[in-house]
Amino acid sequence: MNLALAAVDSFNRFLGLGAANVAREPVAQAAPRALSEEQQRALLRAAEEAKPRDGAIVVLLLYGGLRLGELAALDVADARLSARKGILVVRSGKGDAYREVPLNRPVREALESWLAFRRAHVMDENVALDRAMFTAARGGRLSRRAIDRVVRTAGARAGIALSAHVLRHTWVTNLVRGGHDVVLVAELAGHRRLETTRRYSLPSQADRQAAMESLELES
Repeated sequence: MNLALAAVDSFNRFLGLGAANVAREPVAQAAPRALSEEQQRALLRAAEEAKPRDGAIVVLLLYGGLRLGELAALDVADARLSARKGILVVRSGKGDAYREVPLNRPVREALESWLAFRRAHVMDENVALDRAMFTAARGGRLSRRAIDRVVRTAGARAGIALSAHVLRHTWVTNLVRGGHDVVLVAELAGHRRLETTRRYSLPSQADRQAAMESLELES
């Protein structure tokens, strides 16, 4: 019903009539969909079995929380890696906002593995000279659609239906529910409004189910 009302609103504004004077149906608020710990482990196992490029994409999205477009726009020079730490520079975030994302050990190792493979095995001149972090087999920057396909393929191997954005939701959820300050999480995620970040602290459907299951008394 709310989707239908939104369509009517859009059409009314197009006609210059303003928004429809009809109340929306109240909808229960819930946290965005995130993978369970078991699903995350299964996805990481699938990433380990994938090609270095595809494995790095999955690990970076799960542990770095980048948006699909942000990952597609990365250049090799945007990753500053060392033995004990790493920083990823996001130059084209939402609203063209600049931010730096610290990288944990799994991301650093996955990126180093992919970049070493890229240097050793990518022979095509167009690819070798391309600044893009993630390149297609025949050269050029990997598209957003291709990256999302990589994620969905890894998810299928792990028995999970997902998209790249679900991995970002999972990353934010892990940080918020891990007890990290919401201002810090908003900064890392590139959220302009704290309300966006706070949504991830709302109960999920799994939380509601677990609460109800806990009511059962042992006989």
